[in-house]
Amino acid sequence: MQSAVTTSTSDEKILELLGTAQTYERGFRLLLAEYKERLYWHVRRIVLVHSDADDVLQNTFIKIYKGIAQFEGKSKLYTWLYRIATNEAISFLQSKNRQATASLDDSANQLSTRLTADVWFDGDDIQVRLQKAIVQLPDKQKLVFNLRYYDEMPYEEMANMLGTSVGALKASYHHAAKKIEAAFKEPE
Repeated sequence: MQSAVTTSTSDEKILELLGTAQTYERGFRLLLAEYKERLYWHVRRIVLVHSDADDVLQNTFIKIYKGIAQFEGKSKLYTWLYRIATNEAISFLQSKNRQATASLDDSANQLSTRLTADVWFDGDDIQVRLQKAIVQLPDKQKLVFNLRYYDEMPYEEMANMLGTSVGALKASYHHAAKKIEAAFKEPE
């Protein structure tokens, strides 16, 4: 993971380049280079499947490209980017859930089956068990767990991104961790 100083300097350079029409494309390419992989894995942990993550990421970068001029600098650039990626991933899942006629339990089972069948998933048995446990979590707990566990996002930044309190996020993470722990205690 990069240091905050490096990211901050990169963000300043990116925003500077995005500030003028002559350097906009170069700035956007730099933004892609800096954040594409991190955003991909963030989205992938939400939607689970590689092809879905690619679709969501493409939509995310289209929104970023069209909306970067609205970035006010009230938060860190990556917090703003993660907010867009998170919203796109959630919208994608909601759209998929509306289209599905299966029950929620069947949806979770279908997601875990798709995960293990995905040619891009190369996890071992423990990773498969972890992903299956995460899939069973309520949406908010799943999101908070992924942001904290995988992205190591501070609660304060999550609160800013999700528009909720630090205490609520800590509680969601705690409940998610307990449910995942319980899932690992169950026999396979």
